[in-house]
Amino acid sequence: MSFLTGLLAPQERNRTITCLAGAEPVAGAGTLGVQRLQFFLSESPWEVEQVNDRRLELLREQSATAPHDGGVILIDDFGDRKDGTATANVGRQWLGRLGKTDNGIVTVTTVWTDGRVYYPLHATPYTPAHHFARGRSDPAFRTKPQLFAALAAQGKEAGFGCRTVVADCAYSVSDTWYRALRAAGLAYVVALKPHRGIWAPAGQPHTPIDAAHALTWCDARHPGDWTSVERHFCDGHTETWWAADALLGGYGPDAPCRLVVATTDPATLPEKATWYLATNLPHPAGTPGCHPAGSVPRRGAREGDPPRPTSANSLAGPGPYDPSVPGSPPPSPSTDGGKHGPTRTTLRAPGPHRCGHHRTRR
Repeated sequence: MSFLTGLLAPQERNRTITCLAGAEPVAGAGTLGVQRLQFFLSESPWEVEQVNDRRLELLREQSATAPHDGGVILIDDFGDRKDGTATANVGRQWLGRLGKTDNGIVTVTTVWTDGRVYYPLHATPYTPAHHFARGRSDPAFRTKPQLFAALAAQGKEAGFGCRTVVADCAYSVSDTWYRALRAAGLAYVVALKPHRGIWAPAGQPHTPIDAAHALTWCDARHPGDWTSVERHFCDGHTETWWAADALLGGYGPDAPCRLVVATTDPATLPEKATWYLATNLPHPAGTPGCHPAGSVPRRGAREGDPPRPTSANSLAGPGPYDPSVPGSPPPSPSTDGGKHGPTRTTLRAPGPHRCGHHRTRR
């Protein structure tokens, strides 16, 4: 906590006790104010959990920051380099802030936001496996996804309701993350890497981008499988995006886990303006041909479509039967010609197509 306070302090020497107290480094080092702060940080019997609980209590009580079920809980981690091995939780691991593997400490965090306000909820350090007597098999060891799921559930239990837990693609390959969130009764929306392959029959899409290219699109007046969505940004401007449910392996509108594609241009699927999202949120209810504002359309089955997934072995996210999940190790090749998708897909220029028909891109 003192470190974070120091980072927010306006003085240059932002990591010293004298700076935190706003005192002159030499002349003011022994003043009463500095000594009080030093004593509080190093000697007082305060508990960080109690201080954080009180902070969250105050946030809940204020109308400007009070949480509601329409918000989301974001999960992420940050790492700081640390020399030596004596400090608790230190280990050689991936440090996102540095963009490399190095010796340091990684802390997993949760943040609540509704797009209007945001604030941190909880944080806990990740302890590398070598700190435990039995390594990763030690009962006390917890993976980062397990810690994230526990923190998200802790935030909800503390009164910070949310519609879903949101994460980037770094967590989409973790089985334990999906299972832990499902066990905690939490919905999730997690980004997928567009070229990450899965097992599927040879004639079906093998990657999220393949599934997106299989959706029909002609133009804005004849959008086919796509529905327009108006996005509102913090600076006040809006943009028209397009969204659709795609079929990929066990993903589908009626499956336990859906694959939603959102983009500015369904014709070209620009890399920096297209999102591939896995979610266990149910498909929005709506009558055929009439979709709720901002929802993703559920199209009817067409000739040649793969069957809706019903197998407990489909890559569809953890359901009541606890099947394999996105990111699980692939099963043995099936007898029906199934094969694992490539890690990258080479796209050829699309051939001519008519509205209402699938485009063919390989």
